Amino acid sequence: MLAKTQMDVTGTVDLANPAAVSNTIQSLMAARYPGIDTALINRLVGDIVNLYNGNWDSYEACDVGYHNLQHVLDVTLAMARLLDGHDASVAPEQQLGPQLALTGLACALLHDSGYLRRRGEPGPDNGGAFTKIHVGRSAEVISLYLPGVGLGDCVPVCRRIVHFTSYEVNPQLIPVADPRERRLGELLGSADLLAQMADRDYLPKCRDHLYPELEHGGMAGPNGYQTNTGTIYKSPQHLLESTPGFMDNAIDVRLKQYFNNVYQCLEVHFQGSNPYMDAVRGNLSRLQGLIAQGPEALASL
Repeated sequence: MLAKTQMDVTGTVDLANPAAVSNTIQSLMAARYPGIDTALINRLVGDIVNLYNGNWDSYEACDVGYHNLQHVLDVTLAMARLLDGHDASVAPEQQLGPQLALTGLACALLHDSGYLRRRGEPGPDNGGAFTKIHVGRSAEVISLYLPGVGLGDCVPVCRRIVHFTSYEVNPQLIPVADPRERRLGELLGSADLLAQMADRDYLPKCRDHLYPELEHGGMAGPNGYQTNTGTIYKSPQHLLESTPGFMDNAIDVRLKQYFNNVYQCLEVHFQGSNPYMDAVRGNLSRLQGLIAQGPEALASL
């Protein structure tokens, strides 16, 4: 069983408490960008909480256990920390500034909204069925929602950079307007990967929650038929056994190459340390040890 209260990687922010996450992000952004609209940040968080809880007229509550509200808040917190570290470490002309920061936070909050089922939508009875197409569906939610909160100008940017969270395309081939927008996308893609792999419960979440999502999406189980890599995950154990390869690729190819090492901005934010990468490597080492011990060790997670 997963803990009812899920602390972030630093042990200081309760990810099960949206107000705590929102307050932390607001404080970070206000310190980095004096005058930024923190009330808007708070509204964005509140609206997305309502979206995931099923309080929007047009969408059902989130019914997937991995790409859920807690994950979204975790990614958005990581994004805020990356934005802070980035703009603290580059020359003024390279800084993203408050408007792009707000854009990045909004996109982080909405990047997985494509898993949510529309009310009355025919077809699948679980959002995991949208795994392969959820990013495009998230772009639709972005287009519908942001103009209503005064961020209509951010829609084109968000619709482009949300694809940095996808494995469907090479991020280096995603068309963007300028280098600063590409950097925003690299930060977003890094936040998404880091928040997942650094999660204190990453391994049991893969087994107990990610696997069912993949099964609904046709990427796992006896009826599986499609994955990005060609691998159909035969069982939760098979998924866990494949996860070290995923993590190695995520670190060496995506974080370091595709996203140009922007994860290192966290070392500026945390004044020399990087608790996210420490936790990622800890999860990887633990998983490799469990795999070496055999199936019973994996089942004991």
